[in-house]
Amino acid sequence: MNIEYRLMSIEDYTQAYDLWIKCGNGLNNKDDSKEGIEKYLKRNPSTSFVAVCDEKVVGVILCGHDGRRGIIQHACVSPDYRRSGIGKKLVDLALEALKAEGINKVLLVAFKKNEGGNKFWESQGFTLREDLNYRNKALSEMIRIDPDYIKE
Repeated sequence: MNIEYRLMSIEDYTQAYDLWIKCGNGLNNKDDSKEGIEKYLKRNPSTSFVAVCDEKVVGVILCGHDGRRGIIQHACVSPDYRRSGIGKKLVDLALEALKAEGINKVLLVAFKKNEGGNKFWESQGFTLREDLNYRNKALSEMIRIDPDYIKE
């Protein structure tokens, strides 16, 4: 299997979005629209990557920072390509890119129900913070694109 790793560009959006849907990533109609991802990539041009096999995006990691902390978002590998090192390589590329920009700490949010993803992040050295509460507030109305989403 010949996998090419490169920086993500907006030209990868359709395939990346389809992969995020296939993998069950929590998306919304604003931030994850083509315009939203294009804005994110312009703000963070050197920290998001794709894995490509035969011109098909089989892995993606959306990663950026605010100048102080890095954040990994929407990382996934196609189920057909898992357990082949693609996820680890994407994480390594993103972390090295953050380090090159002077970022010393990175965070991510994973759904509790995503057992496989949580095991992966643990294997990559990401620890669970039980001393924090994650909170957010929508500043505009957004539509969740996640069929398994249940409001608690």
